[in-house]
Amino acid sequence: MNRCNWCVNDPEMMDYHDTEWGVPLRNDRKLFEFLLLDSFQAGLSWLTILRKRENFRSAFDDFDPEKIAEYDQSKIDRLLVNKGIIRNRLKIRAAINNAGKYLEIRSEFGSFSDFIWSFVKGKTIHNSWKSMNEIPVNSPESDLMSSELKKRGFKFTGSTICYAFMQAAGMVNDHVVDCYRYQELRNRK
Repeated sequence: MNRCNWCVNDPEMMDYHDTEWGVPLRNDRKLFEFLLLDSFQAGLSWLTILRKRENFRSAFDDFDPEKIAEYDQSKIDRLLVNKGIIRNRLKIRAAINNAGKYLEIRSEFGSFSDFIWSFVKGKTIHNSWKSMNEIPVNSPESDLMSSELKKRGFKFTGSTICYAFMQAAGMVNDHVVDCYRYQELRNRK
C-alpha cells in the first residue's frame, strides 16, 4: 500500500496520515485544536507536536476555546513549567489570544468552520502532486487566510502555518497521487 513518504518511518505519523491528515473537517472545536497545534508547530516538526498532543489536550482543557480565552497569569505560569507541552511563552500567549479571536469569529459567522472554509469556497482543493517535492509550503488561499486572521488579531498564523492547517483539516488534498488516501479523499462526498 503506497503512502506519502513523510509518514512511513513512524507508526504514530502513519496512523495520523491514514486517519486524520487531509480529511475534510467541519467541527469547530476540532478546527480550533488543529489551529492551536499548528501554531505550536512553528519551527518544529509535526512529529514533536503529535507526540505531545495528549499532553496539550490535558494542559489546554481539551482545546476548549472558552476556557483557554480566560487563562490568567497563574495558568500561564503552570503551562510554562509543563514539560509535556512546548513551553514557549509567546506561543502560549498566542494560544490564549487566538482562543478569544476564534470566539469572536464564531460569534460573527455562526461557526468558525463557515469562516475558515470560505478561503477555499467551501470545497476541498484536490491537488495532483506526483512527489512530495512538488507540494508548496503556502498558496494564494493560505496567504489570504493568514492576512485575514492577522487582521483579526491572531498570532502565529503565517501563511506556512495556515497552509499546514489547511492540509491537516482537509481544505487541500495534498496526498501524492500514488498514495492510497489521495483517491479515497478525492472520492469522498
